[in-house]
Amino acid sequence: MKVLLMHRDRDLDIAQELPWNAAALRQDLELNTLLEAMAGPDKFVFAVASQVLLSGLANDTATILYRQANLRDALQSPAVIRDLYRLASEVMCRRRKQWFGFFSRYPSGILYDAIDLMEMFVGMLRRLRRSAQEHAGLFSSEGFTAFFARIERELDEAYLARIQEHLEALKFHKGVPLSAQLGENNEGANYVLHPPVNARGPNWLRRLAGFSSASFTFRLHPRDEAGARILSEIRDRGINLAANALAQSAEHILSFVEMLRSELAFYVGCLNLHDRLLAKGEPTCFPTPAAAGERRCRFRGLYDPCLALRMAGRVVGNTADADGRDLVIITGANHGGKSVFLRSIGLAQLMMQCGMFVAAESFTAELCPGLCTHYRRPEDPTMRQGKLDEELGRMSEIAEHLSPQALLLCNESFAATNEREGSEIARQIVMALVEKRIKVFFVTHLYEFADGLYTGMAAQASSGRASPKGVGALFLRAERLADGTRTFRIREGEPLQTSYGEDVYRQVFAADFAVHDESACPRGLRQPNPEFPA
Repeated sequence: MKVLLMHRDRDLDIAQELPWNAAALRQDLELNTLLEAMAGPDKFVFAVASQVLLSGLANDTATILYRQANLRDALQSPAVIRDLYRLASEVMCRRRKQWFGFFSRYPSGILYDAIDLMEMFVGMLRRLRRSAQEHAGLFSSEGFTAFFARIERELDEAYLARIQEHLEALKFHKGVPLSAQLGENNEGANYVLHPPVNARGPNWLRRLAGFSSASFTFRLHPRDEAGARILSEIRDRGINLAANALAQSAEHILSFVEMLRSELAFYVGCLNLHDRLLAKGEPTCFPTPAAAGERRCRFRGLYDPCLALRMAGRVVGNTADADGRDLVIITGANHGGKSVFLRSIGLAQLMMQCGMFVAAESFTAELCPGLCTHYRRPEDPTMRQGKLDEELGRMSEIAEHLSPQALLLCNESFAATNEREGSEIARQIVMALVEKRIKVFFVTHLYEFADGLYTGMAAQASSGRASPKGVGALFLRAERLADGTRTFRIREGEPLQTSYGEDVYRQVFAADFAVHDESACPRGLRQPNPEFPA
C-alpha cells in the first residue's frame, strides 16, 4: 500500500540527490533558520523538510498544486495531521527500541521477532483505520481523500482479525507440526510445515473417541545436548519458509509506516512554520505557479520569513511587478533592505516549487528548473587567490550548471575591483546570461553598471526600438527618506550615484562623535567626496 501524499503516482524519494549547489543555497538564503522553525526539536522533520525544499525545483505545476491542496487540508485540520504523524513516529521509535532478529541466522529468532513486530503493526493499523473513519469527512483534497479511502478499503476489520489469527497460529503453542522424508544417507528431506493442531477443529470428535491416527513418540534425556541441538535444527528447517514470509510482510508494513512518517513530516513542518508566522501577524499565501519561460514574477507584501522569525516586530513587505522582465537590477541606500529583498525572492521561489505557502500577501512566478546564488564571500585566508579571482571562478562554475529559464540571484557581485572594471565584468556576464534565457536579479552598488543599463534601455524605449537583444529590465531602488531614514521598501526607480554610506557612518559613530562645531567633525563629513556625492 502506498501513501501518495506528496505525488499522485509515487512515494516521496527521501534519498533523492540534492542540487549541486545545495550548500550555497543554505548559506546565502539562510535556509537553516527556516528549517529550524519548521522542525522545532524534531530532527526528522528538519531532514525531510530540507530534502523536500532543496529538491523541489524538479517539480512540475501539477505536483505543486497537488501538494498545495493537501496542505490546505492540513491547515484546516492540523490536529489530525499531527496525530497521524505522532502515531507513525511512535511505531518507528518502538521498532528501534525493540530487538528483532531479521538478521539472525536462526529461523526461530526471525519468526518470533517478526511476530512481535507484526502484532505492534496490527495495533497501529487499527488506530490508523479508526482515525480514517473518524476524520475522513474533514478532508477534501485529492491526496488525503484517496489516502483515507485506501485505509478503509484495504485495512478492514476482517482483514486485521485474520492477520491476528495467523500470528497466534505461528506461535506454535502446541509444538511445530512438520513432516519430512528420508533422503540420501538417511538425512531429512522435503520438510513441510503443517497447520497447527486445533483442539476445536472438525476432527475433535474422532480424537475424543480415541480414533486418532497412529503416531510414535520419543523423548530426549535432559542432558542430551547433541539431540536437543539436532531437534532445534530440524525445527528451524520446518519453519524457515514461514519465518521468511512473515519477515518480508513485516518489512513491507514497516516501509509503509516509514513513508507515512516521512510524507507527513513535510506537512507537520509546514504547520509549524505557519503557526510561527501567524503568531507574529505575518501574512502567508498559496502562490500561483506559471509555466517555465512565461516570464512571470508579480507579488504583493513579499517579505523574508527568516528575518521575520528572528525579529521581535513585524517586517516590511515589498510589492513589484516584474512580468515580462528578464533582468531586475536593485540599487539604493546601504542598509536599505536590498539583500533581504533578494533573499525573499529566492526563498519564495523554493517554497513555491516544493508545494508550500509563500511569505507574501500574493505571489505569482514562473517555474525555474534551477536556482543559483552568487553572493560575496569572505577573503580566502590561505591567500591563494584574490577576491575577484574567487568570484569569477564561482561564476564560471555557476554558468556551467545554469540552463535556460533558470534563476540567478547576484548580491554585490564583482565589487572586489574598481568601479569601471567591475561594471564591465558585470555587464558582459549579465547580458550573456539573459541572452540565454536565464532570469537575473542583481543587487549592486556599481553605478556605472546599473546606470549604463538604465540609460541604454531608456534610450531604446524613447526611440521606439526594442531593448538590446530583446532584454526586458526592471530597475528597483531601496527607499531612503530625505532625513536619511530607511523604510526598507524596494520601489521602482532609476539608479542613483550614491549609496548614502554617510548615513550609516553617522548611525554607527553618532555616540562616539558628538559634532558641535566644524573642528570636531571628522574630515570625511566636512568635505564630501566629489566621486560619491551625498
